[in-house]
Amino acid sequence: MDNLADDSISNKGVGLLPVIKDVLLQLLFALMPFVAYNIYYRKLTVNYSRNFIILICSLCMLLSMTFASSVQSGLIFDVRYVIMFFGILFGGFMTGAILLIEFLIYRLHIGGSGMIDAIIILIITFPLSVLLATLYHKSKHKFWIVFIAGISFSLIPLLVLYITKPDYILSHFIFNVLVMPVHNSLGIWLLVTLFNKSVSDKELYLQYIQNEKAEAVNHVAASLAHEVRNPLTTVLGFLQLIKSGTFPQEKTDRFLEISMEEIRRTEQILSEYLSISKPLVPFQQKLELTAQIRSVVELMSSYANMSNITLSADYPELPVYISGSPAELKQLLVNFIKNAIEASRDVDKGCVNIRIYEEAEQVAIEIQDNGIGMNPEQLSRLGSIYYSTKMSGTGLGLTFSYQAIRAMDGSVSVRSSPRSGTVFLITLPLAATDP
Repeated sequence: MDNLADDSISNKGVGLLPVIKDVLLQLLFALMPFVAYNIYYRKLTVNYSRNFIILICSLCMLLSMTFASSVQSGLIFDVRYVIMFFGILFGGFMTGAILLIEFLIYRLHIGGSGMIDAIIILIITFPLSVLLATLYHKSKHKFWIVFIAGISFSLIPLLVLYITKPDYILSHFIFNVLVMPVHNSLGIWLLVTLFNKSVSDKELYLQYIQNEKAEAVNHVAASLAHEVRNPLTTVLGFLQLIKSGTFPQEKTDRFLEISMEEIRRTEQILSEYLSISKPLVPFQQKLELTAQIRSVVELMSSYANMSNITLSADYPELPVYISGSPAELKQLLVNFIKNAIEASRDVDKGCVNIRIYEEAEQVAIEIQDNGIGMNPEQLSRLGSIYYSTKMSGTGLGLTFSYQAIRAMDGSVSVRSSPRSGTVFLITLPLAATDP
C-alpha cells in the first residue's frame, strides 16, 4: 500500500460494492499461482519447478500492482507482500530477489510520493519474509508461521503509514483495519494452504504411481521367470543334441534355427518387460495401436496363465494409428488388463477378452472380463484418487490410466454389475493421416 500521484480515483468516497470488487480482484491475483499450477501440471507426471514459481509470481505481482484498489486518491492496495512471501516460500531466496527487483523497477516506473513509503515497507517485509519462509520449512507448526506472516504483513504497512500519514489512517480507520487483513492475512492463508495441499497431493500421486508400477512389474516379473525359462530350456536341450555330434548337418541346422528363434523370442519378452519398467516420459508420437496391444497381451499372458485366466484378443485386419506416449499407453493397458485378470480369479473359467475396432474417426479398445464385477457406488468412484476396489490397492493405477487417456484426448467408460463381469471401453482419436 503506497501513494500513487496519478491515481484516477478522486477523494469523494468509495461505495461498498466497488471496494468488495477490488478486494476480490486482489484475492484472485493472490490465488493465481494455485489456479495456474492445477491447470498446467494436471496432466504432467512432474511437480512444479522454480521457473514456474518465478514466472507466475512475476505475472501476479505485475497485475496486482497495475490493477491495485484504492479508497483515497493517491493511496493504493495490492497483494505484493503475499506474492513476495509465497515466491520465497516455494521458489527460494533467488525467486524473492527477482521479485524484489521487479517491484523496485515497476515502482520507480509508477513514481509518485508514495514510492518512499513503499520502499520502507518492503525493506522491513522482505527480510521478514525470508525469515518466516525459513522457519516454515523447519517448523512443525506451519499454520502459526502462516498466521504470523499474514498478521505481520497487515500491521507493518499500517504502522508505517500511521507514522508518515496519520490523517489518512484515522479518516479511513475502519476500511484499513478490515481490508488490509483480508488482502494479506486471508490471501496468504488461502494461497499457501491450497498450493501446499495441491503440491502434497501431486507428490503422493507421483509416488503411488511409481509404487503401482513397481507392483505391476513385480507381478509380471514372477510370470516372466516361468516364461523365459521355457525357451532357455529348449535352447539348452538343442545345444546338448548338437554337442553330441550324432545328427546330420541338416538336422543340426534346424536345431540351430529353432534355438535362435527361441532366443529372439526371449529377447522380445525381456524388451517388452523393460519398456514397461522404464520411467514415464510425457512424449507423444504416432503409434500403431495393434502392435502396442499385441506386445502387452503377450507380456501379460504368462501372468494370466499363473492366475488360471484365459487371456485373448481380437485384432483388426488393418493397422490402426493413434497419437500418444508408448510408455504411458503400455502402462495404462497393463493396469486395465492386470485389474481384469485379478477380478476374474475367483470365478470358474475366468477369462479376459480384448477387442479393438474403429468407429467414427476413433478407435475403441474394449477390455471385458467375467469377474466379480462392481456395484453402482464403486463404479461412480472409479478413477478417483486413492480409491480402489481391492483391499490392498491404492487406486492410483486407474487414476493414472484415466489421466493418461484424457491426455491423449480420449475417454473411458465402464459397464459392470456384481458377479456379472466388467467391460472397460477406452476410446481414442485416430492419428491424422499423413498427406
